[in-house]
Amino acid sequence: MMKFFYSAIAFPILAVISCHKPPDQRQEVLALRQMGNLATTEYVVTKIVKASDDQTWYKLGDRKILISCQANIKAGVDLTKLAENDVVIEGKNITVYLPPPQMLSLSIPPEKIKVEYKEVSVLRDDFDNAERDALLTQAENQIRNSVKELGVMETTEKNTTLFVNNFLKKLGYESINISYGKRPEINIQHD
Repeated sequence: MMKFFYSAIAFPILAVISCHKPPDQRQEVLALRQMGNLATTEYVVTKIVKASDDQTWYKLGDRKILISCQANIKAGVDLTKLAENDVVIEGKNITVYLPPPQMLSLSIPPEKIKVEYKEVSVLRDDFDNAERDALLTQAENQIRNSVKELGVMETTEKNTTLFVNNFLKKLGYESINISYGKRPEINIQHD
């Protein structure tokens, strides 16, 4: 009777354990997509722009302005673009092909804009808001164009690699390779 009792209890427990599937390794890694835009780098850049239109022959007097602004740049990786075939798992070895880093945002807070120098002759009009906005647009474009020179994308790659590497180590992977950009196509030639 006691054998039957143990068998009656052990059978359902074994059935539940055997039906429980281990989590799909690829889906655990693809959970990174839920992070969306992963910002791993933030730079604060100061830019100075100047304007002078004293070279115009028909206007009397000088008009000059020097504006400084501080911009916040955030860069990272859009993990929503991570596809299933971007993850290659071989036992405890994993290769992940992440989307290339990109600038996620560039903002110039109004409180960080300052007129450093202004000279307007008596016979000239002051700089209006449209002219100041044009100078700030020029500053923003120059900052966008200087992102590569500043090394923002290289820093973003390093920071993102560190983050994803730690994430994958916690999942139990021992050999981790992280690349950026599209997964290389594998050409198989048939003889």
